Amino acid sequence: VPLQACGGGLVQAGGSLRLSCVASGRLPSKYAVGWFRQAPGKEREFVGRINWSALSTVYADSVRGRFTISRDHAKNTMYLQMNNLKPEDTAVYYCAVDEHGLHEYHYWGQGTKVTVSS
Repeated sequence: VPLQACGGGLVQAGGSLRLSCVASGRLPSKYAVGWFRQAPGKEREFVGRINWSALSTVYADSVRGRFTISRDHAKNTMYLQMNNLKPEDTAVYYCAVDEHGLHEYHYWGQGTKVTVSS
């Protein structure tokens, strides 16, 4: 499942960005999508997740209340709306597909870089 993430860039602290993740190719019938990030010199960490119906979302404590995940089935696109960004949000952000609902992500996008200046 090819995934294309985009929307990253440079933003000042307190600002907002919206990342997009477009899925293409032969898609699973139903799939959840997770967002992850990896800061320089750090391990990849979970940011949040949305299930197929979009009725369930889960967020890491570090972003809850500031980030919102949504999806548009018609466009096969998932979004990560990031508000009140902080310098510690600086990272490369990845989207990933979980096709079986087991919190196992077998398909990953190439990542989009987000830099938050103080």
